[in-house]
Amino acid sequence: MADISASAGLGAARDRLFHLDTITLRRLYVLFVMEIASRRVHILGVTAHPTAEWTTQQARNLVMDLGDQITGFRFLIRDRDSKFAGSFDAVFAAENVEVIRTPPRTPRANCYAERFIRSVRAECTRIP
Repeated sequence: MADISASAGLGAARDRLFHLDTITLRRLYVLFVMEIASRRVHILGVTAHPTAEWTTQQARNLVMDLGDQITGFRFLIRDRDSKFAGSFDAVFAAENVEVIRTPPRTPRANCYAERFIRSVRAECTRIP
């Protein structure tokens, strides 16, 4: 873990999938990537039924959208959700980005993503 925290400002990104419940009681899943150094968030997609194929396609779209900027990333830190298949990791490995999975049951290892999710949920459920 020392390598991850030491390099957090040097081209690391966090990848996460979370859900939001809508007013119509539908659950939507949001896939995002956060650049740790700048806290810039890329919303990759929203779906009601995430699959491994869907997350892999979203990863391909991100790499294509970033173009040459992807070379600025050294690491992608992600959780252990089964939606992130080997094909998802392969998209980033092809761009020389090392994929690091967080240890099981350690929300502090994914603190930047967890804070963003908390902020989004607070804003989406705020009642004026």
